[in-house]
Amino acid sequence: MINNKKKWIIFTVAILIVTNVLTFLIGNRVTLSLPNGNVEISRTSLDEVMKFKKLFLVREQLYKYYDGKIDDNALVNGAIKGMTNSLNDPYTVFMDAEETKSFNNQLQGQEYVGVGIQVENREDKVTVNAVFEGSPAEKAGVKSGDSIIKVNGTQITGTELNKAVSLMKGKEGTNVTLTIQRAGKGNFDVVAKREKIEYNTVTGQMLSNSIGYIDISMFDENTGENFNKKLQELKNSGMKGLILDLRDNGGGILDDCLDVASNFVDKGKTVVYTVDKNGKKQVYKSKGGSAIGIPLVVLTNGNTASASEIFSGAIKDYKAGTLIGEKTFGKGVVQTSFNTGDNTQLKVTISKWYTPLDENINHKGFQPDMEVKYPQELLNKPYDRNSDPQFKKALEVISSKIK
Repeated sequence: MINNKKKWIIFTVAILIVTNVLTFLIGNRVTLSLPNGNVEISRTSLDEVMKFKKLFLVREQLYKYYDGKIDDNALVNGAIKGMTNSLNDPYTVFMDAEETKSFNNQLQGQEYVGVGIQVENREDKVTVNAVFEGSPAEKAGVKSGDSIIKVNGTQITGTELNKAVSLMKGKEGTNVTLTIQRAGKGNFDVVAKREKIEYNTVTGQMLSNSIGYIDISMFDENTGENFNKKLQELKNSGMKGLILDLRDNGGGILDDCLDVASNFVDKGKTVVYTVDKNGKKQVYKSKGGSAIGIPLVVLTNGNTASASEIFSGAIKDYKAGTLIGEKTFGKGVVQTSFNTGDNTQLKVTISKWYTPLDENINHKGFQPDMEVKYPQELLNKPYDRNSDPQFKKALEVISSKIK
């Protein structure tokens, strides 16, 4: 991002234009008569500046009349957030320095002090899509699917996702009060004591009868490598079939999703492709891996989103496994982040993604091969695998595959 001095030089030029500074139109160029001399810009540039004249005039009026402190950085950041919010796209957001730090720490798999949850913007609410096992949030009774409407009394919305994450972080051992909205229970407060969260997105174990189980909670920068290690560990222990749990996996980094999917899709085959606003197509192909042909069951639910849906789509299209559970979330778009200076970032939706068989599931999601509902009454109880009907069905199906 250009520095503040340069920003407001541009703003000043715009204000001078708006307030009837003398201009000379010569073809497609406009000469501006400024106090320190003339400046020539294109007519197109002038037209673009004029579109934002209200922005410049508001700043001028604030400085002229507002009885209080004005921070140029806050004005600029607020104006940019207003631009992204106006798009009504929950995935296109401007992140200030603190929000950017939280966002990058999560993707990089770095430890932090907080309550141990993953959240997403769902219907303009900060919605919990995963609660880490043993975390302060789990101890406080937070559940997947809960909406957080306040943090320490501060009202938050889904468009302020990264702000919410920042508010939940803090000094180790301190308390944070979360105001929860839960279906069938209304609004209530819980108090969680912040702890250091050392988080591995890949966990797994051998079950009985040569069946392996791996849970991927999100795709961060370490997921691909850690999955391959866990997969090899289970194979060395005699695994003949795998249950891969992607429930409550809200997505993450495409490259790491591709690394995981490559283990189950033949080398060179398309895993996913994207198409941008200009029709440019980019194809992502399998790198090949060590689990081709291994019987596979994938568990999904309504919080299975984005990169985890890319994985599920490839498995479904190539019939490389069986999807069991509930319909996935339906996030069929891709974002990238741009550094905008001063440790801020702009995250922008840049394309739609499609499965190998040309399906885009945005706002639709995938129907599993076998639909198994998770009972509402179990959501308010501590998780018990022995009572989980989706897991039990997965165990039944994978057992039949390895006989």
